[in-house]
Amino acid sequence: MEHLEVRELRYFLAVAEELNFGRAAERLRIAQPPLSRAIRLMEQRLGVRLFERNRRGVTVTEAGLVLQREAGPALEAIAAAARRAQRAGAPERSLVLATKAGASHELLRALIDAHAKVPDSAPVELLLCEVGEQAGLLRSGAADVALMHRPFDDIVGFDTEELLTEGQVAIFPAEHPLAARAQLTLAEVQNVDDLPIARWPRLDGTYPAGPGPEVHTQSQLAQLVALGKALLVIPASSRAWQWPEHVAVPLVDAPLVTTVLAWPPSSRFRELAAFVRTAAQLGGDERRQCPLR
Repeated sequence: MEHLEVRELRYFLAVAEELNFGRAAERLRIAQPPLSRAIRLMEQRLGVRLFERNRRGVTVTEAGLVLQREAGPALEAIAAAARRAQRAGAPERSLVLATKAGASHELLRALIDAHAKVPDSAPVELLLCEVGEQAGLLRSGAADVALMHRPFDDIVGFDTEELLTEGQVAIFPAEHPLAARAQLTLAEVQNVDDLPIARWPRLDGTYPAGPGPEVHTQSQLAQLVALGKALLVIPASSRAWQWPEHVAVPLVDAPLVTTVLAWPPSSRFRELAAFVRTAAQLGGDERRQCPLR
């Protein structure tokens, strides 16, 4: 089995993405001849052609496409390992927790407070992010652990601990007639005149079809609702960020949402284990007090 060097993978990806050896060399800040030689040596060692070269340019072969799909995640994993190693060796080590801004606010505060009471616990550094960004932060090594929401967030490949299962609410402009209701159904909020449901991105980054605005940030959401341009359906605990111009109405038949603590399965350091134990105990307390919020 031939082994590929990190440098070679970077060279290969640059050519595969640029489809031009000259541009790839500029991007890598090297001369073109050494780049061409490196690619030829890779092809010789692997026994396959990675690129087809002709007068019209460069194309990626079938074998090259396979390597391109595999090389990106491999390089990301190497970079993540380096970041985790750097943090593990830091003299004053902290635990980086990624979470969507405004999400699960009460649970987050309780978790941080409970962890702070554990003897010799590592300080928690919050990494606030937008919708769907936690998985990338965990995989890149930028975060050690994250608060995520099932079924909305990408938790594939992570170890998880369930903390809280809850219902959802609809966020309306305060002056809207439906804001006065004690509760609503999903059917009642699906086709509200002049107030479409804001659309969140799917796990693959695309948006579902619909008339509502495409949103990605909490500030977008808050202002659109306050201006009467959209309504919003979110987990009940995420309404902590709502403005005075907003009103939250429970949705009695909306799918339940589970808040989980997630971390890479390869992570084995003591500070993370202590944090997960605290979260598991807190999650058990939450479920005993209120099984389905």
